[in-house]
Amino acid sequence: MKLSQLVACSLAVSASRSRKDKISLISSLLGQAEPGDVRIAVAYIAGAPRQKRLGIAWSSLSERTAAADEATLTLSAVDQSLATIEATSGPGAVGRRCQLLARLMVQATPAEQQFLQRLINGELLQGALQGLVAEAVAEASRVSPRALRRAAMLAGDLVEVSAAALEQGEPGLARFRLQVGTALQPMLAKSATSLAEALERVGPAAVEWKLDGIRVQLHRDGDLVTIFTRTLEPITDRIPELVEAARRLDAKRLILDGEVIALRANGRPRPFQETSARVAFRGDPEPLRQRVPLTAFIFDILHVDGEDLIDLTTRERIEIGAKLLPPEMTVPRVLDPDLDVAAAFLDDALARGHEGVMVKALDSPYQAGRRGQGWIKVKPRHTLDLVVLAAEWGHGRRQGWLSNLHLGARDRAGGFIMLGKTFKGLTDEMLRWQTQALLALEVGRQGITVQVAPQLVVEVAFDGVQTSPRYPGGLALRFARVLRYREDKDAAEADTIDAVRELQSR
Repeated sequence: MKLSQLVACSLAVSASRSRKDKISLISSLLGQAEPGDVRIAVAYIAGAPRQKRLGIAWSSLSERTAAADEATLTLSAVDQSLATIEATSGPGAVGRRCQLLARLMVQATPAEQQFLQRLINGELLQGALQGLVAEAVAEASRVSPRALRRAAMLAGDLVEVSAAALEQGEPGLARFRLQVGTALQPMLAKSATSLAEALERVGPAAVEWKLDGIRVQLHRDGDLVTIFTRTLEPITDRIPELVEAARRLDAKRLILDGEVIALRANGRPRPFQETSARVAFRGDPEPLRQRVPLTAFIFDILHVDGEDLIDLTTRERIEIGAKLLPPEMTVPRVLDPDLDVAAAFLDDALARGHEGVMVKALDSPYQAGRRGQGWIKVKPRHTLDLVVLAAEWGHGRRQGWLSNLHLGARDRAGGFIMLGKTFKGLTDEMLRWQTQALLALEVGRQGITVQVAPQLVVEVAFDGVQTSPRYPGGLALRFARVLRYREDKDAAEADTIDAVRELQSR
C-alpha cells in the first residue's frame, strides 16, 4: 500500500465530523491493505508509529527539506526506514538518524512530509483513536465489535488483534485470552459534575477515594512479579515496595489493578510530581525509596489462581479482594451508600488531600480498555481566570485557526507570568472567535506563535498546580482546559500568581 493512500484517508478523517463516516473511511482503507501492510496501516491511522524511540528532534532537520513531486513511498518502506533509525546507536547516532530521516523525507510529497512529521511527533490528532480504529477494523473484517474490543483489551495490543481479525476473521480472535504476565488495557472512567449525578447514573455503587497517583497493573506468577503502567509500560524494577507486597499475598497467580502514590508521614499525598518522579526514575530505587516511599492502593482484582474475574460484577470482585488483600493495601470505599453517606465520604477524601471519589456500579463487569458508564469520577473543579499572552496556529482540523493558548496570571508588578499552554476545551465557535479577536490584538510573531496584547481573559479549569522549571513563575497547571472567555472581565481582574501559589500549597 502506498503511503499516499493512508495520508489521503487521514486527511479525510480529520475533515469529517461524522463518527460513522470516519469509521467507514478507515474501514475502506484497511480493506485495501495487503496482509504485510495491515499492522503498519492500523498503527499509522491510529496516530502512532510502531517505533517508539526514534531519538530525533524534528527541529534538527532543515525546514527547507526538498519534497518529491510524485507519491512513490510505500508503507513498508517507511516502516523499514523508521525501524533502521530506531536501531541506529553508538557514537554519532543522532547525526546518522537525522541523515536517515532526511533521506526518507526527500522521497515524500509535501502532504506526506506533513503527515510523517505529525506521526513522529505524536501530533496526529485526527480523531482516529483506538476505539474508532477498533470499530473500523470490526467493520472491515466483519467481526463482532464486542469480540474485537474484548480481544484488544485482553491482548493490550490493538495492532496485533486487528491483524488477526483482518486476516482470519472471528476465529483469529479466539487466541487472545487473559494471561498473567501480559498487560491488558485498563478500564477507564467517565466524569460527572456532581456526586448526585454519578450515583443516579450508576445505581447501586461502591464509592472509593480518587487518588492523584500512578495507575499500576500488577501481575504475579509464582515469585515472578511484573508491574505495568496505565500505558502498559513495564516498571517492575522501579517499585520494589509493590513487588514485595505482592509476594506476601496468599495466592500464586494474580492480576491486580490499583494506584501507587507518595504519601507524607501524616498520610496526606505529596505533590503529584514527587510520585511521578519516583516512578519515572530508572536508577537504583533504594536510596529514593527511603526519601519518597510509595504506597499501593488496590481497587480491583482481575485474576486469582487460574480464575478470570473480569466478567464478574464489581460487588463480586470486591468480595474476593477483601479475602485476599490486607486492609492497608485496599483503597478505602463505602458500599451502596445513600447520597448523604457518599457526600460525607467525599468530604473526608478531600479533607485528606485526595482528588475526589470514584463511583463504580456494583453490577458492572470489568470493561477493560473502555470508558464506559460503570466507573464515574467526581472531583471538585479548580478554575482560574487567566490572561491570553499568545496563541499558536493550529494544524489538521484546526488549520488556519489560532489554537494553543499561552496562559498567564497577574504578578504584583502589574505584568503577567506564564503558567502553561492549552488547546483543550475549545469549540469550533470559540476557535473562530478567538482567532479574529487575537489577531486584532497581535503585537508580534515568532514562528507559529502570535504574541498578543494581554487583554483577553479566559476561564480555565485544571486538576492541580505543579512545580515547573519551564515557566518563569516556576509553576504550571495540570490538565488545563478552557471553559469560556470572560468578556465581562478585563486583564486587571484576572487571578494573580499569588493565588496560584496558594492553591499549590494546600
